[in-house]
Amino acid sequence: MIRLILGTVFGSVLLVGLGLRSLEAQHGHGDHDHGGHAAEVATPNCAVMDEPANLALSVATDDGPVYFCCKGCIPKFQKDPAKYATKVAAQRKALAKRAKVQVTCPVTKEPVDRKVSIERDGETVYLCCKGCVGKYERDPAKYATALANSYTYQTTCPVMGEAINPKVSTVLSTGETIYYCCKGCDKPLRKNPAKYNKNLVSQGILVNWAEVKKADNEEGHGDEHGAHGHGDHDHGDHGHGDHDHGHGG
Repeated sequence: MIRLILGTVFGSVLLVGLGLRSLEAQHGHGDHDHGGHAAEVATPNCAVMDEPANLALSVATDDGPVYFCCKGCIPKFQKDPAKYATKVAAQRKALAKRAKVQVTCPVTKEPVDRKVSIERDGETVYLCCKGCVGKYERDPAKYATALANSYTYQTTCPVMGEAINPKVSTVLSTGETIYYCCKGCDKPLRKNPAKYNKNLVSQGILVNWAEVKKADNEEGHGDEHGAHGHGDHDHGDHGHGDHDHGHGG
């Protein structure tokens, strides 16, 4: 009888343990952001309206980007930024809970090379090439604003759910920048946005695909867009023509 009771208790404990492991396998990896998990963190509100902000729609400021729900809010903010200081502070407090990825070099504003970085004040700062390391280290304050605006809150590819590659992105005809893990992911997203859009929404990236299609047709681009990386980045006057930044993964 004692053996029977002990066996029953042991079996129950084992089942409970297995159940907990199963739950951990499904929900326990909060630091692995594969699209849907990002929905657990509420999207912060727009700096102007009490509406969820679009984390693909922002303006750069000295303290980092400020996000909005629609383009109409941007001129209102720019006309009187001080008026919205409280909302901006609340937005940044909410964003502090989200994962982010540095995608542009603070020196050239080109896509970063994840193999080139320095540690400063406990933070890893990525650069686009070794030539930028010395420039940044000599005068980090000069690049503070660029660094503050060098991040994206889209951390995973909407198609594959893998970590984004800062060198692989496309700018939609409506202005949003979408990042991917590899070049091949742009085409399936454009071909069937309804299938993958939820993975963008879960990361706070809100795209009106009807407007994208309309704008594409008006510009005559159709499906010719491709993931390119840094065609639209500002190279400034830093002269990195001899550096191979590439477009690949």
